[in-house]
Amino acid sequence: MDRHKGLSARAKLTLSYAGFLMIASVLLLVAVWAFLLRGSSLGLQFPDVSDFARVFDSNSRGPVVFIPAAILILGFMLVFGLVGGWILAGHMLAPLSRITDATRTAARGSLSHRIELKGSRDEFRELADAFDGMLARLEAHVAEQQRFAANASHELRTPLAITQTLLDVARNDPAHTDSQVDQRLRSVNARAIELTEALLLLSRTDQRTFTREDVDLSLIAEEAAETLLPFAEKRGVAIEVSGKIAPATGSPALLLQLTTNLLHNAIVHNLPTGGSVNVHTSLGHDAATLTVENTGDKLSPHLVSTLTEPFQRGTERIHDGQAGVGLGLAIVNNIAQVHDGTLSLSPRAEGGLRATVRLPVSSRKVS
Repeated sequence: MDRHKGLSARAKLTLSYAGFLMIASVLLLVAVWAFLLRGSSLGLQFPDVSDFARVFDSNSRGPVVFIPAAILILGFMLVFGLVGGWILAGHMLAPLSRITDATRTAARGSLSHRIELKGSRDEFRELADAFDGMLARLEAHVAEQQRFAANASHELRTPLAITQTLLDVARNDPAHTDSQVDQRLRSVNARAIELTEALLLLSRTDQRTFTREDVDLSLIAEEAAETLLPFAEKRGVAIEVSGKIAPATGSPALLLQLTTNLLHNAIVHNLPTGGSVNVHTSLGHDAATLTVENTGDKLSPHLVSTLTEPFQRGTERIHDGQAGVGLGLAIVNNIAQVHDGTLSLSPRAEGGLRATVRLPVSSRKVS
């Protein structure tokens, strides 16, 4: 947006200081006249040039020199206010210049620059600290997006390369029947479709265009558990759902997707036999909580801290096609964030993972 050039903030502050000083001086002179000279027999009269010289004569006093003296004082105060105001405004606005320079630096693409304004806390320091925090979050977000783009390119390249290899083998090797090639191609194509749909869902969860409704996390947990129960039984994993009503606000479809992803991840990354998943909902003073715990291999805190990044998988032992595409927890994290909630992951001491989602409590009870 084009704007015409106006007075700078420093000039405006200077004029404000000088104007305030002039008004104060006029009021002071009026008070002097009203309370000290109003009883004099001589009235006020407009001075001529010779009267200004009498101001500096120690024998001249009273109303006859009041007006010339007042004019000289006001002239001095005007110059003093302009010069002093310009210096003071420059000193006060110096932090703003540093913030402006940092903004221009960030606009050129350098997100690693920080203002780091020193001194006690005031409005400018708070603005600088908030700007530094914003730059830190932007830098982390850009780095995450760069990693995401690199990982997505790698993941999408894999099924395409496999498809090309299968086609080349089928063309050059008569021993491969069409049914074998067809089955392999269908499997690879299904994985590519699953990956594409997950990427689309991940992009949609970054938007806040959904309609918020009152929901009960305990009912959503039961629905997700019922949906995945056959899959869990097939893998020999027991699911237990417990807890109380946990009212929250958000999209029922997205929150069901969040819970389903957590359960699916807990089922897949579990013990080979005799595994279990515990789903618990609770209600606190300011948050409705959904907790999903599963048995499994022991995980390091460093590995757990990376699980919400796209295309990160908890273990490398899943080779049965059910390991997903590495976007499940990334989608869960995004859904929690757009609902003004949080996802926290922690390794269990006995093995497995604990995932906790906290969402703002609904102001109304869910029936």
